[in-house]
Amino acid sequence: MSIFEYNGSAVVAMVGKNCFAIASDRRLGVQLQTVATDFQRAFKIHDKLYIGLSGLATDAQTLYQRLVFRHKLYQLREERDMKPQTFASLVSALLYEKRFGPYFCQPVIAGLGDNDEPFICTMDCLGAKELAKDFVVSGTASESLYGACESMYKPGMEPEELFETISQALLASVDRDCLSGWGGYVLLVTPTEVQERVLKGRMD
Repeated sequence: MSIFEYNGSAVVAMVGKNCFAIASDRRLGVQLQTVATDFQRAFKIHDKLYIGLSGLATDAQTLYQRLVFRHKLYQLREERDMKPQTFASLVSALLYEKRFGPYFCQPVIAGLGDNDEPFICTMDCLGAKELAKDFVVSGTASESLYGACESMYKPGMEPEELFETISQALLASVDRDCLSGWGGYVLLVTPTEVQERVLKGRMD
């Protein structure tokens, strides 16, 4: 079993019309044994920027703490919040620094940039970025997430439709992966508000 599959995870970000959603499952496992059912993988950097960290749970928490630290330094120096594109470059550089002993994480970054233009990207544990205009996925359920998102996504969705689409894609995908699941956690971000919702899913 790969170290990336040790705790199990499923993270997906999807773009709508001037909004985005990022969703993750809630299972924390040790291989096939479930340890917790309320584990958080989607984290806030600032009001319009979020990061989802799939992979090894301990590395995800460590990496998040380092990213918050770096972002606070940026805020002190620049007196403004970081743009999503800038933050993606920061994450990439931070991961590549540790390329000989990497953080076993695959980040998914989602944010609203200039003119509330949604930005999403993902990267591997060495910081190689993959940009997308529709959706990005990572985690042990990524294969089934690709299939579900490809069939359900359509461009220019309004916030409520986007929430419904990302929720159905996540729930359908984690049912096909035994290392992730146990409900979901969805963040829906628009220029004016952030909605957090917890999904109930199969408890097996």
